[in-house]
Amino acid sequence: MEPIAHIETPYPSKFGVPRQAGLVDCEARVIFEPTYRVAEAVRGLEAFEYIWLIWRFHLAERNSWSPTVRPPRLGGNQRMGVFATRSPFRPNPIGLSCVRLLRVEMHTTEGPVLVLQGADLVDGTPILDIKPYLPYADAHPDAKAGFAQIAPVATLHIADPDHRLNTIPPDKRKVLKDTLEQDPRPHYQHNPQRVYALPFDQWEVCFSVDGDELHLLSIAPRSEDTPTHR
Repeated sequence: MEPIAHIETPYPSKFGVPRQAGLVDCEARVIFEPTYRVAEAVRGLEAFEYIWLIWRFHLAERNSWSPTVRPPRLGGNQRMGVFATRSPFRPNPIGLSCVRLLRVEMHTTEGPVLVLQGADLVDGTPILDIKPYLPYADAHPDAKAGFAQIAPVATLHIADPDHRLNTIPPDKRKVLKDTLEQDPRPHYQHNPQRVYALPFDQWEVCFSVDGDELHLLSIAPRSEDTPTHR
């Protein structure tokens, strides 16, 4: 299979990406590859409020696979079968996300562009296919969901006495705030002395976490050679 498009998001690395679609209301853009920049291919898509993205975990591909993984929702300490999780480490590195379609921009220099909300993908992720979300077939709100029955909630309070968040434009500020409150750290890391560097859009955001309080240490312009996780 060849990618039909790629996605543009404010997350240049895996660190900090929302763990599921819809947890953070960040905008994203789907840019089609030249072969698929055909207006007829998206005809009627604007009538759907949500769409499915089928994509490739291009940063998590391996030559082997394990039948069990450690889901973050279980603290990273308990193993479950890979097919009972949404882990990126799978026999075939395929991802599935249900995202909100805000609009279809038809007349751009890049052909038709899809503007989305709530994506959980790294910037540049290859998109393999797009399908409309059908509520009558795809929504089962009363279904059992195993160890992930309850949606995750924000767990951290941001301590920002120097108002560093205010240096970010308002539309990006809310996305960054929601990303941090969701606790982007690996679940097995709890060292209050550790400093994390989160790449977000054009900035590098440094923070530490003590208990349920996230201390915002700095927000600085990000260069291409800036480490993506410390």
